[in-house]
Amino acid sequence: MEDIHHQQMGYDRAATMFAPDGQILQVEYAEKTVRLGSASIAIIFKDGVVIVSDRRRKDPLVVESSANKINIIDDHIMAVAAGISSDARVLIERARVAAQQHRITYDSTPDAETIVREIADIKQQFTQYGGARPFGVSIMVAGYNSEPTIHTTDITGNYFKYRANAIGENDEQLKEILRKKYKKDLPLKDAVKLAFDAFREVQKDGFDPSRFDVGVLTKEGIEILPGKKFA
Repeated sequence: MEDIHHQQMGYDRAATMFAPDGQILQVEYAEKTVRLGSASIAIIFKDGVVIVSDRRRKDPLVVESSANKINIIDDHIMAVAAGISSDARVLIERARVAAQQHRITYDSTPDAETIVREIADIKQQFTQYGGARPFGVSIMVAGYNSEPTIHTTDITGNYFKYRANAIGENDEQLKEILRKKYKKDLPLKDAVKLAFDAFREVQKDGFDPSRFDVGVLTKEGIEILPGKKFA
């Protein structure tokens, strides 16, 4: 009822307009969009970071390899998104450009937080200026410099560092499972099993390892593998 009242008053027409209760409705709508996207889990394990991502193809005619959600940003940085895929594509490209510019300018590899901050700054601008909507996407960035890291950006341009996290559909249920079962220094196989167990608990009969991609980031680099390899 309150949402309908806000809509009638026009508070949802711009990302620059606060409702009387302090809400920015365009931002809240964008957050709901993220939770409609297929889910991904990122976990720091003993030797790096693993991302387990559900492709959730809706059209059987789509070529599987073209639906991969895990993106390589730099030699030691990868990212995955949930929400509007075209929004994610734009931000991923900006992240890649930022990584290349850092290499050219400083003759060194960028750390993951530098890239995360670039993405977050762009997202924040689209919650503050008129004439554009917020990006309807949340992005998890995994990196490895001196140690493995996971950062997640939200709709508002804020970001946090995690040991394990989930974004997309049923993210709160997935995160609750991670909170209960995550342990430090898991072997890769056990980290992937934890992610699969979480997805299996949430998706129940709909769970199928073959529709998942697994991105593994270590000191040696990035490898993207089919989920069925870990089934």
